[in-house]
Amino acid sequence: MTTIFLARHGRTAWSVAGLYTGVSDVELDEKGLRQAGMLASWAAKAELGEVVSSPLVRAVSTASGAAQAAGVRPRIDPRLREVDFGQAEGRRRSDLDPEVVGRFEADPAAHPFPGGEDPVAAAARVTGCLAELAGRGSGRILVVAHNTILRLALCRLLGIPLADYRRRLPRIEHGSVTELGFGAEGAALRSLNVPLSG
Repeated sequence: MTTIFLARHGRTAWSVAGLYTGVSDVELDEKGLRQAGMLASWAAKAELGEVVSSPLVRAVSTASGAAQAAGVRPRIDPRLREVDFGQAEGRRRSDLDPEVVGRFEADPAAHPFPGGEDPVAAAARVTGCLAELAGRGSGRILVVAHNTILRLALCRLLGIPLADYRRRLPRIEHGSVTELGFGAEGAALRSLNVPLSG
């Protein structure tokens, strides 16, 4: 049995401002750095064999302390990067065409923001990464990534339609940990959005 812990990176200023933050490289803010420290404290006791991160700086900054605390070298996997939000990138929902927003809210898998990444393809790339990690055998692995890509992964692994990812999984909290167990019958959700304390 392989256990994979999914952690969302710490908070950023763009998160506070309500800006869509996909492939843009945004640093952690003060609270985000504290959340990264809490994850490191957790990782020191979690008996991790590996820490794998999205290549975006907010995820790398969150993962690096956790890897050091766990005594492992962090590994970067580009398949864990956040979804590209296209025309919405770096903008608030209120800045966007209401018709585009309406279609996105009704079915974000079928109607991603113009110029954005196909959520079906995004789900495939991230679940491919997780399946590869799980296929290595038993162990405990921390994956540090992003709100939307983690929700897409959870939906695909748990049989939830991707069209429902925003309704069924409204948010992965900054600095929280979600636990998945991988066995012969696939993935099982053990916990979701567990808050950490330093």
